Amino acid sequence: MNSSQHIQQLVKQELTEFEEKFRASVKSRVSLLDRIMQYIIKRKGKQVRPMFVFLSAKLFGDINENTHRAAALVELLHTATLVHDDVVDEAMERRGFFSINALWKNKIAVLVGDYLLSKGLLLSLRNDDFVTLKILSEAVEKMSEGELLQIEKTRKLNLSEDVYFEIIRNKTASLLSSACGAGAWSTTNDSYKTDQMKLFGEKAGIAFQIKDDLFDYGSESIGKPTGNDIKEKKLTLPLIYTLNTISPEKKRELIYIIKNENKRKKNVQYVIDEVVKAGGIQYATEKMNRYRDEAIEILKQFPQNEIRDGLESLVRFTTDRKY
Repeated sequence: MNSSQHIQQLVKQELTEFEEKFRASVKSRVSLLDRIMQYIIKRKGKQVRPMFVFLSAKLFGDINENTHRAAALVELLHTATLVHDDVVDEAMERRGFFSINALWKNKIAVLVGDYLLSKGLLLSLRNDDFVTLKILSEAVEKMSEGELLQIEKTRKLNLSEDVYFEIIRNKTASLLSSACGAGAWSTTNDSYKTDQMKLFGEKAGIAFQIKDDLFDYGSESIGKPTGNDIKEKKLTLPLIYTLNTISPEKKRELIYIIKNENKRKKNVQYVIDEVVKAGGIQYATEKMNRYRDEAIEILKQFPQNEIRDGLESLVRFTTDRKY
């Protein structure tokens, strides 16, 4: 059993129950909508965020209905943002399946995203889960801001490290942060513990995103570097570090390639080689490990038990994963 499966075992019963409750929560009387909901359920990912909700809740007490609603809300909002993202990115695939917009066109995909958002809001409001709703609504606000900031700043391909961290803190880490916070609140009603778990989730989320950045440069397990982010003109941490440390001439050369020759394999490989040479991979890896260690340090203020160990393993798994 690998570490991911071992962690899932800690909340196996809760995740199974969650599956059933989530399926029930997205049911619709409109047959087209119900068909799309069943398709969404079928192609769901590894459920990392609900797992963080349940583990963060279990760290402090017994999982209850509030916890289950928090996990469902996280998943509903996350799924809604993915459906909308695919429309914005004009993506035809998501996790090896056709995207909603590929199968049912943009108009329906946008409405499906709206439906999922409203389902999440109503789930909380009908049960007076106001704090949970506040935590998650703040995350959605940040995710939108992060996405727009990225669009605004990356057009010029001139990004400072501070802006990069602001983007990923909002765009990626905020949802994981809110998952941990909502989980902790569901079993404690304690603001301090909730805030600490939100901070834990944020740091884990940033480490997770840097790991994704590093995948673009390949690794011993993936084999050849993919260079997808370069092809899409995405500025990742290894590249930002490189562009901010190399000579102005070399910087101009790399920016020219990324803007104009980013589809040519040989040129993408040249950019990757320059990033490696400049120490961009090493720098990003060190930053990732620092955020991972800071996340684990936050956990250590709470009593040691198998759940705390599971959360620590989950963070280590996200930074050590090979895929």
